[in-house]
Amino acid sequence: MTPALGETFQKTILNATQASSLEVTEVIQELWSGYGKILRVALANGDRDTVVVKHVAMPVETQHPRGWNSNLSHERKVFSYQVETEWYQNWSHRCGESCRIPKFLAFNQDDDKILLVLEDIDSSGYPERLTSLKPSQIDACLTWLAEFHATFLGVAPEGLWEIGTYWHLETRPEELDALDDKILKSTATQIDTQLNNATYRTLVHGDAKLANFCFSSDGNQVAALDFQYVGGGCGMKDVAYFIGSCLDEASCESRETELLNSYFESFSSALARRQPEVDAAAVEAEWRELFPVAWTDFHRFLKGWCPGHWKINSYSERLAREVITALS
Repeated sequence: MTPALGETFQKTILNATQASSLEVTEVIQELWSGYGKILRVALANGDRDTVVVKHVAMPVETQHPRGWNSNLSHERKVFSYQVETEWYQNWSHRCGESCRIPKFLAFNQDDDKILLVLEDIDSSGYPERLTSLKPSQIDACLTWLAEFHATFLGVAPEGLWEIGTYWHLETRPEELDALDDKILKSTATQIDTQLNNATYRTLVHGDAKLANFCFSSDGNQVAALDFQYVGGGCGMKDVAYFIGSCLDEASCESRETELLNSYFESFSSALARRQPEVDAAAVEAEWRELFPVAWTDFHRFLKGWCPGHWKINSYSERLAREVITALS
């Protein structure tokens, strides 16, 4: 399996870890639409036993699972890998233990192939991937997001997505064109503008779904992966998207206030430590009003991208109607 990495990339890994040899031991994940693989690599005589490498190889022909194979889709993915590389090289060191991510070890590029060498977060104490969460584990993820947003509040997303998240309206004209909900379609630009014009902007993770969180063995500590869509925006984009990724419709509705309270409690605490000059109450007041707007923004994308998706439900429809009514 090792030769698949190529000699240049193997040398990059060996130099970064001071190892004498390496072996690819696991394909952790195939990248979306055939753009490469995430691999676990075992090392001999290095400064660590294993690393994880993201090996991106741009395909000649893409196979999107839902049929979105346009040039725009390809360009978006290519830029997303450039953004992730920029994130790990020039931004990731700002994240501490309170918003834990894999440490960046090395990068190389060879024509249309990219190699990111990262800490193996599993071996560093975050080996669990969960498909359902206890309340304390949801709070742990919300705390991670709060710490992340407090860390980067007010920064300009240089080299990253100007507007973060993979469903941002400007990058999704095809899905908007396919949207049958005429009222939502006609207000999509207003919804997007309202989010983008927030007074308080931060960096958003951009794909903060449950699958991108890694848990400690006891489930109480989390780290986050996958920074292809990190960029500027309102923190509620991440919060709404995360909640929708791990709770059913009834729980989203019944626990909305509880979960937002949990997030903002952590956010206020983090901001007091990181940027005490910022008025946390003012940020909270603005972002609470933008929570349903952020939810509706993703709902707009989802209804155009995959109209039968399980996340399209009466709670989302109600929030969308309330947001649309407020805009009009």
